[in-house]
Amino acid sequence: MKQIIFILLLSVFFSACNDTAKQFKEKNAVADSIAINFFKAGGKMDTVTAVKIIRDKKTIDEIAGMIAASSASIKDKCTFDGSIHFFKSDRVIQDVFFNSSSKECRQFQFRLNGHHAATELDDNARDYLSVLKNK
Repeated sequence: MKQIIFILLLSVFFSACNDTAKQFKEKNAVADSIAINFFKAGGKMDTVTAVKIIRDKKTIDEIAGMIAASSASIKDKCTFDGSIHFFKSDRVIQDVFFNSSSKECRQFQFRLNGHHAATELDDNARDYLSVLKNK
């Protein structure tokens, strides 16, 4: 009986993780542009060192896919290296903050349907953001 309950709890947990990714993708599928802000070391939002505006739908979808790729536990003690803002008709529909420099803090964080969520920022996403920053 305990094994059945454990399996049910695991399935609920994993379906919730997949549901977050699915909801994130659905919400941001309508985005027509994004702005990526890169912060100075230390994670202060008022120290933006670069801003990249992206209007290419394919690139927007790639970035959204990277953010929604895999759930992670929220790392509260970490600072952020930047933020990504998804826009639809000049209105922000989603804010995402990220840490790409510190291996132990690497992740995306955002609010979705009133809940704080985090996803993994893997090596591919880190490299992609680095290329965008230096473009």
